[in-house]
Amino acid sequence: MGEDRRLRAVVTLAQGMAAAHTPRESWRAAALGACHALTGSFAALSVWERELGRLRVLVNVGDRAPDEAEFPDGEAYPVHQFPEITEFLHERWAGGGEPNAWVETADGPAAGPAGYCHQRVAALRRRGRGCCVVAPIVLHGRAWGELYVARRAGAPVFARSDADFATVLASVVAAGIAQTERLEEARRLAYTDALTGLANRRAVDVRLDEAVERHRTDGTVVSLVVCDLNGLKRVNDTRGHAVGDRLLERFGSVLSLCGAMLPGTLAARLGGDEFCLLATGPAADEVVRIADELCRRAAELELGEGVACGVASTEDPIGPVRSARRLFRLADAAQYRAKAVRAAKPVVAGREGPDDPVVRLADTPAPPAGERRRFRGRHDPPRS
Repeated sequence: MGEDRRLRAVVTLAQGMAAAHTPRESWRAAALGACHALTGSFAALSVWERELGRLRVLVNVGDRAPDEAEFPDGEAYPVHQFPEITEFLHERWAGGGEPNAWVETADGPAAGPAGYCHQRVAALRRRGRGCCVVAPIVLHGRAWGELYVARRAGAPVFARSDADFATVLASVVAAGIAQTERLEEARRLAYTDALTGLANRRAVDVRLDEAVERHRTDGTVVSLVVCDLNGLKRVNDTRGHAVGDRLLERFGSVLSLCGAMLPGTLAARLGGDEFCLLATGPAADEVVRIADELCRRAAELELGEGVACGVASTEDPIGPVRSARRLFRLADAAQYRAKAVRAAKPVVAGREGPDDPVVRLADTPAPPAGERRRFRGRHDPPRS
């Protein structure tokens, strides 16, 4: 491959990774770009999981064998099975060496300094490939994983120049991965509550919009549990905000634990002393059961005074739910009623007959200004 063509291949790979919106898209762009740049028939990107001592495959592209999924769930290899990368994974280059790529063939050693590895050779033969080039990926000065590109049996064997070029490609991939990780961290921070580590209001809004759209499309049950943590102001006033933060963190853990009992449920802190669970799929009765468990566990916390908990589900007789806002108002109204009557159990919208007070409260016309709790008026009891 000429220098101009290789330069264009590098630019294409970098642009492909830069255009990715998710880690998976970035991994796929890296593998596809490297496969094209090295005129391979197959490529894979793998990460070193240090704590497990294994190399886990993130993506396979090109001519995949029957046992090679594009995004495999469990394709991983113990590092000790690959003696030719053991030194690399222990950062051999830190003493002055370089994490250079190497070539292996189905017949045994080929170009490059790395030693013979019978596992890779056996894999090449088993999958009808004639050779491969393996390029270590270094990120933030540490071994991150490897880029692997192979050619079919009968195709020209990778040369030393190909291995050198693979080293360059691995550096480009490392830069792309670093950028993806920064973007993912930014997204995580944007959708995560800093104190509790739960999802935040922004994440709930996005997920709830998607869930309600699913409900409107195929009838998927969507349920929202809104909780108000009682006694937080008292704790802050009498024992300090550090203790109040500890109460919020502990309740956040309880909420997360209860949410985990419902598959696919999002646990979130809406702000201040307000939390919620968003369940998509489980039956309303199951959500209410978990909400009841949440109330019981919250009442047992050393600090605080339990929670006021309201539930709204599209499976209950609450009328049509055409927007996320209406379901939120219903759950919030149920929570408000639970707080007003000091209920020890969750109040569920729509379960008190045709003239359900929660539904009536939630559907009361709102004034032109105000926030989500627009139905709260001057006669409402003070919040604890």
